[in-house]
Parts: sequence; C-alpha cells; structure tokens
Amino acid sequence: MGISLTLACERYDRTEALRDGRVTPAGVHLTYLPQPVEETFFRMARFREFDAAEMSLASYVVGLTRDAPFVGLPVFPSRMFRHSGIYVSAAAGITKPEELTGRRVGVAEFQLTANVWIRGILADEHGVPIESVTYVTGGLHAPGRVEKVALELPAGIRVEPLPPGRTLDQALVAGEIDALYSPRTPKSLNLGVDRLFEPARPVEEDYYRRTGIFPIMHLVVLRRDVYERDRWLARSLQDAFERARALCVEGIDETAAARYMLPWLHDEVARTRALLGHDYWPYGLEPNRHTLQTFLDYAYAQGLAARRLKPEELFAPETLESAIV
Repeated sequence: MGISLTLACERYDRTEALRDGRVTPAGVHLTYLPQPVEETFFRMARFREFDAAEMSLASYVVGLTRDAPFVGLPVFPSRMFRHSGIYVSAAAGITKPEELTGRRVGVAEFQLTANVWIRGILADEHGVPIESVTYVTGGLHAPGRVEKVALELPAGIRVEPLPPGRTLDQALVAGEIDALYSPRTPKSLNLGVDRLFEPARPVEEDYYRRTGIFPIMHLVVLRRDVYERDRWLARSLQDAFERARALCVEGIDETAAARYMLPWLHDEVARTRALLGHDYWPYGLEPNRHTLQTFLDYAYAQGLAARRLKPEELFAPETLESAIV
C-alpha cells in the first residue's frame, strides 16, 4: 500500500500521469489535489496543510533563509517568460521600460515569483532600479489580498497597500497606479490598459537568445517534518515527476491525430525546440543552475533572501546524486 501522501498541485499536462495514476511514486499511496496555484500557495505557506505541494519559488526562498518549513525538489511544474506580464495605464503615457522609473506600480504581492523576475529583468536590462518604483499591493480583481509570508525589506524599497475596497485592476484603469506587474492578465486589458511589450514574444525570444534563461516560477516541496521522517520520499517523488513529464513529452507533436486542441501544435513544438533546445523543460539542478542562480541573485538584491543562496541549497541532497553501477 505504501505511505499515504497528499500532493496539492495544479493540473498540468506534465503532471497528469501522477493525477490519473499512470505514474505512482515508489512506496507511496498518492492523493493528488488539483487546485489553483494561489489557493495551494496560500494554504501551504500559511497552514502547511499538505504533505507535498507545488510552491512559489520566491515564497520558498523567503522561508529558506528564515524558518525553512519546507524542503525543495528540483521539479519545476511552471515556467513562463514574464515580459508579457507588465501592463501600463494608457493615461500614464509609458511607452518604454525606462519610463517606469519613479512610477507607482501595482503588484498582488511583492514577493510573487513573477514579480521578482520582472523587477530583476527591468533592473538588469532596462535601467529601472528596484528602489526607483513605489510598489502598491492588493488583489487583482478582489480587494484585500496581503502577502502570504512576512517580509523584512530594506528601507529603500517602498511598498504600500491599496486603499480598502479597491483592486489593482480598478486602480490601473483609474490612473491611481501607472503600471502593473502581474502573472495573471487584468480584465481591463485593451480597455484603457495595454501591455508594455506588445507583441511580447519577440522580446522574450531575444531575451532567451542572449541569456539562456527560461524563467522558473514554481517548484515542488515537501513539508520538512514529512521529509525528515522519511527522507527517501524526496527521491521517490522526484523520479515520479520525471516519469510523468516523459509521458507528456511523448507524442506531443504527433500529426496523425491531434492530442491537444491546437491545430499547428507540431509546428509550434518545432519552433520552440529550435530556440530552446529539444529538452526545453528540464528538471534537475544542473540544466537549471544558471536560471536558478539568476533568480537567487535577484531575490537577494530585492531583500527577499537574508543571504545570497547557491542553487544546491534549495534542494534535498538525495535529489542531487544518483548511484553509479
């Protein structure tokens, strides 16, 4: 029967085999709870409800240099280029990234992984210092959102909440904030709100060509008490996620019968592989070292990590070595 383990994770093509039982972690009876990522992150960070969960990379890093309640696996269910997540109010007159300096910018939470990447990219590539912006926090489409984890930010970084009852989407349309960094698209897009980079794909492709970075958003974590009780679970889960990903990749560009409702998917897969390589969504430490180190440098520079971490510090040691026969 194995150890009973609850995993909270969004439904992804790369994890579907774990959810439907085609892949079973060795020694584990798995209960897969498919949930929106915001719910999983909130409940895991606040209440530690699940044995294992998909987790915001930023939230994990914040905790790792403080109370370290979780242990990470080098499994990355979510990755996304984030130039497309910068929105501007048409009334603000912002047409290029440099013009974000000195502005008021909405963020659902300062520590969201997408926002760490956006701030880091804007600072590195467009000369927008982290401390040159006033960050306004709140819910995108519902009022009252607060940070999931407590932050201790440097004095030079200005963060303030929206007034009660207001949403970021409302504030952006009304011109109360000039721009928005958001992993979710605001409802007001094309209604007085535009993307800063439009179209974003050419900018994101150029970013990858120059940096080799396909940003990581989420990893998988075990609750620390669960890991310390049965440390073998880390490797068992990692191997299972790897097998589920491999099943997803098989036949993704099949042309005899479309597996997904995208008529030119085979062409899109070929285009993606031509730029990112055949294995463009790798798990494990080494293929992702540069991306992870860049993120960790950003997290430290933005006051989210108490010290500059190395990528190997993120993960259970059992996931970083294999037996050689």
